[in-house]
Amino acid sequence: MSETSNQKALIEQLLSDRDAEFRRAVKAERQLKEFSDAKRMQADYEARLAEKEKAIQERDRALESKESRIAQLEQKLLYLERKMWGAMSEKRRIPDDPNQLKLDFDLLEMTPEEEETVRKAVEEVNEYRKVAVKEHEKRVPVRQKLPDNLRRVEEHIYPDGYLGHEDEWILFGDAETSEHLELQPAELYVRVTIRHKGMRKETKEIVTAPVQNEPIAKSYASASLLTDLMVGKYVDHLPFYRQVQMFKRLGVCIPPSTIEVWFHDVADLMRPAYYRLRELVLSTDYIQSDETTVPIIDNEKHRTVKGYLWLVRSMVNGLVFFAYNEGSRGAKVVLQLFKDYQGAIQTDGYAGYNILEKQEGITTLGCWVHTRRYFDRALTHDKARAEYALAQIGMLYDVESMADDQHMDTLQRMELRKRLAYPIIRAFEKWCICEQGNVLPKSPIGKAIGYFLNNSRRLVRYTMDGRYLPDTNLIENSVRPVAVGRKNYLFCGNHDAAEDAAVIYSLMGCCKAADVDFKQWMNYFLNHVHEYDSDYSKDLVNLLPHSLKKQGII
Repeated sequence: MSETSNQKALIEQLLSDRDAEFRRAVKAERQLKEFSDAKRMQADYEARLAEKEKAIQERDRALESKESRIAQLEQKLLYLERKMWGAMSEKRRIPDDPNQLKLDFDLLEMTPEEEETVRKAVEEVNEYRKVAVKEHEKRVPVRQKLPDNLRRVEEHIYPDGYLGHEDEWILFGDAETSEHLELQPAELYVRVTIRHKGMRKETKEIVTAPVQNEPIAKSYASASLLTDLMVGKYVDHLPFYRQVQMFKRLGVCIPPSTIEVWFHDVADLMRPAYYRLRELVLSTDYIQSDETTVPIIDNEKHRTVKGYLWLVRSMVNGLVFFAYNEGSRGAKVVLQLFKDYQGAIQTDGYAGYNILEKQEGITTLGCWVHTRRYFDRALTHDKARAEYALAQIGMLYDVESMADDQHMDTLQRMELRKRLAYPIIRAFEKWCICEQGNVLPKSPIGKAIGYFLNNSRRLVRYTMDGRYLPDTNLIENSVRPVAVGRKNYLFCGNHDAAEDAAVIYSLMGCCKAADVDFKQWMNYFLNHVHEYDSDYSKDLVNLLPHSLKKQGII
């Protein structure tokens, strides 16, 4: 019995151990499942957390992009508000903080010799600025006298009762006189040319009066009419269709298609003189260049496309010409335009001109006005840095004013620039290099500093020659007639029309540069241009505005 009891107890013990092991196994499986669920939950949590972090990063990037876009739009809005209602003058402003005018030599890491040179230059310019400030005098409006060269038509008015009873009156010699400016409306009339025929009695030879040269063969358009049309459009910015309406009020209806033909014929008459003008401009050793847009009608696309007129001005003789090249603004046009040029070319910071720096015999110059414009636009973004930069640029123009006030020649101006302007530019360049790492590259102040550093070599070269100007203001003034004109006539009909417009704009620009009356010159040109058709010994230069003025013809 004891053996049976022992076996039974052993069996019960084994069963109990098996049950305990089963329970442990079940518990282990349950725990393993719970652990797996926990890992899965952790993975899910980490995945959701990563998604949230990614979403937050995308949101931050979107906010940053929107903030950047908002800042850009705010800058554009401020610019447009200023352009529409504010003062567009970019003249230098005196900083609110006088310390902005000082240079931090410790920051610039300059040698003692450089510091002393810059300090003396700044002190001399500031001393000139104090002396040059004049007390503002209030101007009182004064009625200007009418020009003496105008024809006077007298109108006599007598006291009541004088006329018809002159013997009863005694007139005093001190009559009261007043002048009023009158305008006589334009008049269209027909000039009838009658060529008479006669016979010499002695020789029995029959002679007919010679045919007078007219600007356009087999056309009733006279030189005066063509002059009025071309000057009206390319000087006074009146589109041809408006002039057609003006002629209708004078009693004559001229079809627009006829005027368009006359326009091309006049451009053809001017073209030889235009090419001679280009030779004169590009033969000088100092020119300025700029480009502006002009809309061109694309008949295939039924819309306007952007074309470009390139303007080149000689700073030696003041002559200008426009060039149109199928509306391109690429570097290939720059190479084609100046392929044979030797001398200095002054431009803005457009990258298309960079290729000129690789051309032998060409010196490239920059424009300080464009540099100042970038810092001027950064005033609302970073006032301290922008004001400091504007103050330094302002001192460069004070050097120019100093030279003007002392009536310096080109050699003296060059020496003054080397002594005062050059050290200030170098110190300003070092300041920009130090500050470039402290500003965002795409911010307004970052763009201003980057623009200056990219063009610093060209900007400093104006100190090499007293003839060179610090900016391209003169050529920008020459471009304005195109900018004003395209707001009125809106577009050119095709590429040929744009090229013809370039020819006429060039000759009109020369009239303005030579201070010659546009109509007087063009009327003379159209009446005498055919004299050069067969006589190749004559130089077309003699028909250019500055030459006719020098000859005393106009």
